[in-house]
Amino acid sequence: MKRLVWLTPAVVALSLGAAAVPARAQGVSGQVALVERPGAGKCDVRSTVVYLEAPGSARTVSAGAGAAPDGLVASSIVMRGREFIPHVRAVLAGGSVSFPNRDPFSHNVFSNADPGPFDLGLYRRNASRSASFARPGVYPIYCNIHSKMVSFVVAVPTPYVTQAGPDGRFTIPDAPPGTYLLHVWHECAGAVATREITIPPAGLSGVRVTLDARAYVAAPHLNKFGLPYSATRADRY
Repeated sequence: MKRLVWLTPAVVALSLGAAAVPARAQGVSGQVALVERPGAGKCDVRSTVVYLEAPGSARTVSAGAGAAPDGLVASSIVMRGREFIPHVRAVLAGGSVSFPNRDPFSHNVFSNADPGPFDLGLYRRNASRSASFARPGVYPIYCNIHSKMVSFVVAVPTPYVTQAGPDGRFTIPDAPPGTYLLHVWHECAGAVATREITIPPAGLSGVRVTLDARAYVAAPHLNKFGLPYSATRADRY
């Protein structure tokens, strides 16, 4: 399978519902929809990352600050069956992700992302190595041995983050009342969709985001040296 990339990101719509969540509840909830080309079926809405950021806030937050859940400070993406599982993982900027190898052969995890490239080198079954994500941003993750392996780490500057469910619904229940920038990212849509929202004391529900994935097309990615993977090489590990 080739990596799917976007050509022209677009947001179809982002609307806010007026209804509040039940009494004493806080936070924000809503639903994300992806618009694809007819018959494409390549984009899994569960890979959508939704997060809140206070307008004008610092772009880097210490991983130890506040009451961030442990899974945002230190998380993992498992390699099994020549796949990264899960495909997308959100982490607090300054946090880390481990990459345990559960295959009976070696992997070489790397990223050439501008916010912070890294190369974990070659390691075998049951070994694990970690990478830190100091700066907010989207980090495409690959294996230098197996060209079909693709995942994403989305480092965010806030603990108010979640991923959509199978039906596109999302909830960030612990965000206190206030004004925020709502950010929504999906690999099929390209850029991050952003909109200012205000969460009242009772919470905000009915937020709807529709992302345009019709420009999402297949294209190969390069190896860690910036070169194409060999078309004839068999996986030897």
